Amino acid sequence: MIIFPAIDLKSGQVVRLSEGDMDRATIYADDPAGQALRFQEAGAAFLHVVDLDGAFAGKPENAAAVESIISAFDGHIQLGGGIRNRETVERWFGLGVSRLVIGTAALKDPDFVKEMAKEFPGGIVVAVDARDGFVATEGWAEKSDMPVVDLARRFEDAGVASILFTDVGRDGMLKGCNVDATVDLARQVDLPVIASGGVKGIDDIHILSLHREDGIEGVITGRALFEGKLDLAAAIAIGDKVA
Repeated sequence: MIIFPAIDLKSGQVVRLSEGDMDRATIYADDPAGQALRFQEAGAAFLHVVDLDGAFAGKPENAAAVESIISAFDGHIQLGGGIRNRETVERWFGLGVSRLVIGTAALKDPDFVKEMAKEFPGGIVVAVDARDGFVATEGWAEKSDMPVVDLARRFEDAGVASILFTDVGRDGMLKGCNVDATVDLARQVDLPVIASGGVKGIDDIHILSLHREDGIEGVITGRALFEGKLDLAAAIAIGDKVA
């Protein structure tokens, strides 16, 4: 099971939001590349990077910070935020990103996502962000009338790598991951699922690891790492046991 330490970028700084609210951002670092290296030194082979400003703007807004991370980090980078056209997809893959996470466009332009998944096999992750069981879009600022499982099923035969499921109401809140909803989604779709939102400690990692055979591919964690509530090396050790 892959452990993805998260680097969320707002105005070039490493932050975490509470429930996806841009006005409730906690700044944790001014040097994104330095933070990536700290995660690497703790054993991380994967990073989850989000251009928060880009998610709201619909286009990359923290490109310089992302590029500094790409240059510094030796492992695999999974990047999301403002990826809504071919030019952006081709640019990030060309710079060495391993996977791109697409959320808003998955709901509003599914044909584009399917086309990119076909052209870049194993490179596209579909973000299914949930508020009260329905898909949230536009940087989580809007809630659609699309049930999360319906959106995920659209891409079962499209060649996407994984589904990234986030319970927005728990994200950045240290309330504990919504394991039940995440596992339920994994059981209902024929795609690996990455858990995200609310991880508060090692117990969340352990519980999710028990559901590897249900389709849980990995887990993203941010605030718990930054606030010392989760040891990254210990989490990676658990993930490696069920790889």
